[in-house]
Amino acid sequence: MFENLTERLSRTLKNVSGRGRLTDDNIKDTLREVRMALLEADVALPVVREFVKRVKERAVGSEVSKSLTPGQEFIKIVQAELESVMGESNEALDLACQPPAVILMAGLQGAGKTTSVAKLGKVLKEREKKNVLVVSADVYRPAAIKQLETLASDVGIDFFPSSAEQKPVDIVSSAVAHGKLKFYDVVIVDTAGRLHVDDVMMDEIKDIHKAANPVETLFVVDAMTGQDAANTAKAFNDALPLTGVILTKVDGDARGGAALSVRHITGKPIKFLGVGEKTDALEPFHPNRVASRILGMGDVLSLIEDLERNVDKSQAEELAKKFKEKKGFDLEDFRSQLQQMKNMGGMGGMMDKLPGMSQLPDNVKDQVDDRMFLQMEAIINSMTKGERSRPEIIKGSRKKRIAKGSGTQVQDVNRLLKQFIQMQKMMKKMQKGGMKNMMRNMKGMMPGGGMFPGR
Repeated sequence: MFENLTERLSRTLKNVSGRGRLTDDNIKDTLREVRMALLEADVALPVVREFVKRVKERAVGSEVSKSLTPGQEFIKIVQAELESVMGESNEALDLACQPPAVILMAGLQGAGKTTSVAKLGKVLKEREKKNVLVVSADVYRPAAIKQLETLASDVGIDFFPSSAEQKPVDIVSSAVAHGKLKFYDVVIVDTAGRLHVDDVMMDEIKDIHKAANPVETLFVVDAMTGQDAANTAKAFNDALPLTGVILTKVDGDARGGAALSVRHITGKPIKFLGVGEKTDALEPFHPNRVASRILGMGDVLSLIEDLERNVDKSQAEELAKKFKEKKGFDLEDFRSQLQQMKNMGGMGGMMDKLPGMSQLPDNVKDQVDDRMFLQMEAIINSMTKGERSRPEIIKGSRKKRIAKGSGTQVQDVNRLLKQFIQMQKMMKKMQKGGMKNMMRNMKGMMPGGGMFPGR
């Protein structure tokens, strides 16, 4: 996410980090580079102008904190202004009303609106403990209604049936009435998308809005359209009283222009980020955390939240108990760790949130492939229970059988066993000397012998 912007800004800000004092002259070149980095990231020109102006005003002659060098102070100013342009703090959904709270989703075709309805329903059900009903008022796109029904079933939320023969306003009125009758906390309405903003579409969605009387009207937009996302959101906001934006396909957006332009151009906050195709790939938008990611500082808070949500506490306690009793770490434990990593969005998703990862060389980043973890899991699944608990018995004929059963080669099985032995040694060190020993061992396992090569 935002790889190009992160790389360019990190390189630019490194040049100013050693300055003894911030002056007009020594930050002029840096500001020019920052400006170019933002323009290349497809940030809207008015946003870039305002951003650079504010950074310059705060940086020149600023009183430097005793604990920071002037260069560090400049980076702090850039981070603060990034947060400011994106909205400073997370703005949660305001569902404080007589139930059901209606959420209306609007957007262009192909932005990921229907998927976002299901993702949001799952978030509200699992994290907010809400009783959620979803309904599709998209009577134009073939199979749109069926798609939402399938997604709702996948995430375990209720679906209100509708058909292409009905009028969108009638569908929405019936769904809201049903929501009241059955005491639902939230009703999420999916509306039809269009290829462009047109009068017919706007008139229809205004009628739907009037019938639904939503507490939240969210505009769903594709992050990969850059500053066009902000301009389209503004066109919708002129016709509808939007309360916020959901930015989708952020995982495929290497630039970041949309995230940095939407708030300034529409005046509406980004409330969620869609960070993948899976139904749990929707994150609340925290400007401070995103600013930290853009500057290559990671997002440890979100990583901790992911861990709390996705790590099986009973499995973690079982593993801790095994450690306490000095029992070994086996392939069954290794498999459960791989599964939990997969639940957190894989290694790529985790690396995006770790500080300093933007500084890893490209050849190292390319080695991090989540397909490798799926292959490792397949190999372990092909083993017997006895082999998983006693890997040392896995020799020639067993290796051939495991490779055949998992659709891999014997060398893949050998590689997995080698990686497992490394992990086992690391766990033993942790048993003996605690976290410090483990971190030292992990550092040695990283390419280049350190967490941040070249530093």
